[in-house]
Amino acid sequence: MKTGLTLGKFAPLHKGHQLLIERALDETDRVVVVVYDAPGLATPPLPVRANWVRTLYPSVEVLEAWGGPAEVGDTPKIRRVQEEFLLGILAGREITHFYSSEFYGAHISRALGAVDRRVDEPRAMLPISGTSARADPYASRKFIAPQVYRDLITKVVLLGAPSTGKTTLAARLADDLQTVWMPEYGREYWERHQVNRRLTSDQLLEIAEGHLEREETLVQQANRVLFVDTDATTTRRFSHYYLGASEPRLDRLAAAARSRYDLFFLCGDDIPYDDTWDRSGLANRSTLQRQTRADLIASRIPFIDLTGSLGERASKVRAILSGYDKFDSLANQLWAAKPEL
Repeated sequence: MKTGLTLGKFAPLHKGHQLLIERALDETDRVVVVVYDAPGLATPPLPVRANWVRTLYPSVEVLEAWGGPAEVGDTPKIRRVQEEFLLGILAGREITHFYSSEFYGAHISRALGAVDRRVDEPRAMLPISGTSARADPYASRKFIAPQVYRDLITKVVLLGAPSTGKTTLAARLADDLQTVWMPEYGREYWERHQVNRRLTSDQLLEIAEGHLEREETLVQQANRVLFVDTDATTTRRFSHYYLGASEPRLDRLAAAARSRYDLFFLCGDDIPYDDTWDRSGLANRSTLQRQTRADLIASRIPFIDLTGSLGERASKVRAILSGYDKFDSLANQLWAAKPEL
């Protein structure tokens, strides 16, 4: 039996890495991929990167290599340390073919007693590297699988009662940061389907599902950040407000929002109420605003209040995002940004 091996940090996984894996799948009976830790890099943690490989290539055996050697280079000492660590991770697995596009293909293949299979070493077929993909994922997105790219995007959701400035702020921020934003699908749906200003519980579920479907399309067009106007927790709140209950599926979608978005902002009701035909009045705004805040607290979702003018709100969001890394401690980052806020 032929067993192929490739390895890397995959920070992020790109089509150059995928070419190695797919070549191994074509030429061998079994494939092992070793994913290394990447301390010091602004990158998704090892379990996220390993899961990309598992998701895209279910037949591949993925090994997570924690605590690998920090030194890189081509000295006898470094080669020996790297080889010993890899052999330890493999734990006796016999490798017949080693796939790489780097100089280390030679010495790793010798250590494994495997065929040295170099693939696109000059990057002629796929001119992409992890360094360039990390520097500008948006510019490199044609070399990044959709499942990977969506994880690189920071998803920011703006919540609040009707007429708290969510739509205006989302559009402003998207323009400021040269990205896209997700309008509130529920508003569009309501205008098309409402009967006596009401929707059924099934229709409210359709809103939540339709919103997510559009959001998944837009995230592939986003440049580092996607701004989202409301989420499934808002739809669930409206369901309880008007119908007294919500569909179980809608409850699950609302619960999943906690892990779906990276930053939650609550737009304040300290701005004048815009009394349009599709809204139910200032008193209802006040009630829905209190309920939205209570839902966030009850769900233990960390959120940031936004008050003041449009410019002040946009400035606060930009200040937070300027040093934000979705894969680092949010508390540390907010504390570092505090003087600017």
